[in-house]
Amino acid sequence: MSTPQPPTPQAAPEWQAAPGSPYPTYTSPIPVVRAHLGHALASEWTKIKSVRSTLWTLGVFVLLVVGIGLLAGLVVANSSSDLAGESALSLGFFGLLLGSMCVITLGVLTTASEYGTGMVRTTMTACPSRSRVLAAKAIVFFLMAFVVTLVSATLVAMLHVAMLEDNGAVDPTGAEWLKATVGVSLYIALLGLLSLAVGSVIRHSAGAITIMIGVLLAPLVIALFMFSESLKEVQEALFEYSIPNQLSIFYANSLSESGPSGWDPLWIVLGVTAVVLAGAFALLQKRDV
Repeated sequence: MSTPQPPTPQAAPEWQAAPGSPYPTYTSPIPVVRAHLGHALASEWTKIKSVRSTLWTLGVFVLLVVGIGLLAGLVVANSSSDLAGESALSLGFFGLLLGSMCVITLGVLTTASEYGTGMVRTTMTACPSRSRVLAAKAIVFFLMAFVVTLVSATLVAMLHVAMLEDNGAVDPTGAEWLKATVGVSLYIALLGLLSLAVGSVIRHSAGAITIMIGVLLAPLVIALFMFSESLKEVQEALFEYSIPNQLSIFYANSLSESGPSGWDPLWIVLGVTAVVLAGAFALLQKRDV
């Protein structure tokens, strides 16, 4: 008894060559789609949400912002402190100051870590347009940092208003709510974006993080030890333009009586970030990966 033979596969169709094709006997049946920024955004979102550093840094960020904010509110609410004339939102400053270091770290890792692992070669092979890759990283990171900060800051603000209503704190105005939630979230997200640009320029995670932590803390620490009268103006400038002071302005409790006010800190960090990011784009085009 003969064994049944499998059916003979049909011959592949003869695909007609496209005009001017170097392969005159074959044209791929798979539709070719021109790559665009949307593809790069999808790729960067997949990468940033799948690495453990994102989960850990953002988790610690939320823990610091909400945990320290809640602790500060409980301490003031259970004490005899009188907040007459002050906004309940001002206590959110402490958690965000510490939490900003997490956003800085994640911003650096978003770009610099790929140079450490060599993954950047794969990324640039998949998307030869280097500017598109950096733009996608910047957009995805900025939106993620902004949303996480906004949710955390808004939650802390709502808790403080509810907890401190018996301590004489005044109800925040609409402008104060806007600055203490949307304004400070934009500032933190831009600070992280600045870190991302520095990571792209330095291409070394530890070095870029060290630089950004220095930018965050060094001006204020240096100013604290300037006792000479001849350095008074320098000391005041370091106080006024230090990141902790600019961050406190969003809560109307500036460390300095002069210097930036209102929305000035947001425009300052926006300008600095734009300059450094433009430099990162320019260097990315000139240097080898």
